[in-house]
Amino acid sequence: MAVRAGLTTAKVVDAALELVDEQGVEALTLAAVAARTGVATPSLYKHIGSLGDLRGLIGLRVMEDMTRRFTETVVGRSGDEAVRALMHAYRAYVQEHPKRYAAAPMDPLHDELQRAAGLKFMELILATLRSYGLEGSDAIHAARRLRVIVHGFASIESSGGFGLPEGLDDTYDQLVRMYLDDLRGQS
Repeated sequence: MAVRAGLTTAKVVDAALELVDEQGVEALTLAAVAARTGVATPSLYKHIGSLGDLRGLIGLRVMEDMTRRFTETVVGRSGDEAVRALMHAYRAYVQEHPKRYAAAPMDPLHDELQRAAGLKFMELILATLRSYGLEGSDAIHAARRLRVIVHGFASIESSGGFGLPEGLDDTYDQLVRMYLDDLRGQS
């Protein structure tokens, strides 16, 4: 297989994300990515160091994409409207990209490659919560609660874990209202 002209690290990550979206993160191998990009597997090493590095780059891309999308969602909003919009955008992202979301880092703040993206994501959440007057530990705990609600619900939903006939949107709206009531009670 000849080296494909114009192959870049970004294009390798694009191909890897396509593979993840179609088959899941467990299908991610260098051989599969090489086949998608039209190169021999060793040619990928000109762009990435290892499968682990590629997984890190995928996680970085997912974090950046989520932060960009969620920022666009909350700009110009505040208070309950901003939090509700963020929580719905977060859930929608997982619904749209369940396999890609599964490749997102759970703890980007302790990974050198993903730390800056993780901090931007965290700052977005904290900025969205700022109108409630929460500071320090209270703000961090509120951000964690938001993430647990959205991640937990959306992850169970995307794996088909809610089998009863009651509407999932109704359940999610109840969770969002509970969270907003909790925030208002703290401020």
